[in-house]
Amino acid sequence: MPRRPAVVAFDAIETLFSLAPLRPRFQAAGLHAEDLELFLARTLRDGVALTASGVFHPFRAVAAGVLAGLRSERGQTEDPAAVDRLLDALAEVRPCPDAEPAFIRLREEGVRILVLTQGALDVTREMLRRHRLDAFVERVVSIEEVGRWKPCREVYDRLVDVAGGDHARVLLVSAHDWDVHGAARANLATAWVKRPSLSFSPVMGRPDLRGGSLVEVAQAILGLPPAGAVADRGAAAPPPG
Repeated sequence: MPRRPAVVAFDAIETLFSLAPLRPRFQAAGLHAEDLELFLARTLRDGVALTASGVFHPFRAVAAGVLAGLRSERGQTEDPAAVDRLLDALAEVRPCPDAEPAFIRLREEGVRILVLTQGALDVTREMLRRHRLDAFVERVVSIEEVGRWKPCREVYDRLVDVAGGDHARVLLVSAHDWDVHGAARANLATAWVKRPSLSFSPVMGRPDLRGGSLVEVAQAILGLPPAGAVADRGAAAPPPG
């Protein structure tokens, strides 16, 4: 197992913030209720595909293309303003109820907190500020800083640079198995939080820690041996259920 990290970085969407409040907006715009999950999955797919082919477009541009395609599939006429309204609504997502308690617990023990996002810096900062979570977060790191989408290694290396340059002292928390896998391949410690709509694929590298909530994850992080102890990265966690 890894040592207790000096810095814990959290993924944003579905890890800290729930997209559920956007579902009524999608339906009001003529989309299906399940299109919310399809929108996120396609946006991630297209962003990663662009990165793999050596091209970068920021989250909003990729998401706009996905939404325009979904609207067309649902028989809606082309309407860039309607797409913009849906994208603007992303700033209205709400934090998961376990986010703030986990932040408080980590900060009480002197652990630094960062957020690593596929989104834009200003949008993510506003999401945190609107719900007074920004007071806990030292820095937001965006994929825009390196021109690559997660799980590309350069994104996690940028996170480590911002955190102080020591991979062994940084741990990533995410609800996404591919994100955990990417961070582990970049030599970060990892923790997976279980969310109702997400599972962990057995083909992905296993997390060092896991929990049913961010509070459970925070407790597991604080239970790691201190930095001065000998770490045994060969002892892997059992596969998530």
